[in-house]
Amino acid sequence: MRISSQQAFNTGVQGIQRNYAQAIRTQEQISSGNRILTPADDPVASVRLMQLEQQQNMLTQYKDNLTAANNSLVQEESSLNAVNTIMQRVRELAGEAGNGALSQNDRQSIAAELREREDELLSLMNTKNARGEYLFAGFQGKTEPFIRNADGSYSYQGDEGQRRLQVASSLTLPINDNGKKVFQNITNAARLDPTVTPNPLPAGSTLSVSTPMVQDEIAFSGNNGFPAVGIEVRFTAPPGDPKTYEVYEVGGTIPLQAGSLDDDDKSHDSLVFRGMVIHFDGVPAGGEVVTIREDDNRQKQGVLDTIQQLRRALEDNPDTPQGNRDTRDAVAIALTNIDHAMVNIDATRGDIGARLNVIETTKTDNEDVALINKTVQAELREVDYPEALSRLAFQSIVLEAAQQSYVRISQINLFNKI
Repeated sequence: MRISSQQAFNTGVQGIQRNYAQAIRTQEQISSGNRILTPADDPVASVRLMQLEQQQNMLTQYKDNLTAANNSLVQEESSLNAVNTIMQRVRELAGEAGNGALSQNDRQSIAAELREREDELLSLMNTKNARGEYLFAGFQGKTEPFIRNADGSYSYQGDEGQRRLQVASSLTLPINDNGKKVFQNITNAARLDPTVTPNPLPAGSTLSVSTPMVQDEIAFSGNNGFPAVGIEVRFTAPPGDPKTYEVYEVGGTIPLQAGSLDDDDKSHDSLVFRGMVIHFDGVPAGGEVVTIREDDNRQKQGVLDTIQQLRRALEDNPDTPQGNRDTRDAVAIALTNIDHAMVNIDATRGDIGARLNVIETTKTDNEDVALINKTVQAELREVDYPEALSRLAFQSIVLEAAQQSYVRISQINLFNKI
């Protein structure tokens, strides 16, 4: 087999170029610190690195989401702490207003502070976050959630949505609470209506009844709770004792409870029945029937409406026996509803605390995963310096040998023998 001079020349040059390229690539790996410079260097490891890089990007996004969720919840918690402080002061004022020795001027002074607290509370319930969105508006972040109507009552303009952020691969976390859930869906103790018959009352009757109030929700709604159809308090008709009464279901024939008014006609008497309390004032003539039914449309009442109703009662009720009784009822209802509201707000604060704990643990878990991710990436991507340096030294020797061999072989030709 004959080998031409051109073929020997090309083969030698190709060998030198190949060895030189290998040495240059090894030098690039050493200088960059990366074992994989192109996917061709290690296709399997390259695919794995791309997957790890995508996971790392997701972890970075989760970290940003955790920061945003933490900021939102911390702001909400701060607002609710301020609301709770105001509610405690409002409860103190309501308790003071129940003092029967207060004059009308004293009650007006309490009402004046209640008005300021009412405005302060409205401002907190319309708090905005750092992005300029209303904190308690649900999904309607650009809509002011609470407005004061022309009649002094309040309306909720947001929705019942709850914004969430994904903070892990299979975990989304609520970052707000809508105002309807926190401030509006408060159990209303004054959801019962009384009706006294006959109307007008019998001759000689001075009987008057207070607004019925649910003072024990468990007893009221329990298995043997308040009848769904309502109750009738039937005072004994003459010639029996008109101060005695029996309690029936509406239209019932079996008495559920019996009692009697005391002999002190100047003080009120109270009837407590399955979580409901009602006060009787005056003296019955006998034969009166007090019917008490639950109003399904008044099951819930917002905290702002509770405060404004108490304030208006203190402002408007005259300093008369009937006015004092109306104030007594308004104070009792307000105290109970305020307690319900504070329980609801405290429950929301507890939920926020639980979410903040989840944020802390999730942040730690994500950081651990990110650290493992980077470790695996380093193992796949980074060059092994001792091995690379040894390889470079060997490749340099091979390159030098190839160059020397080429020089010697290129000198072997027929012209040198002539």
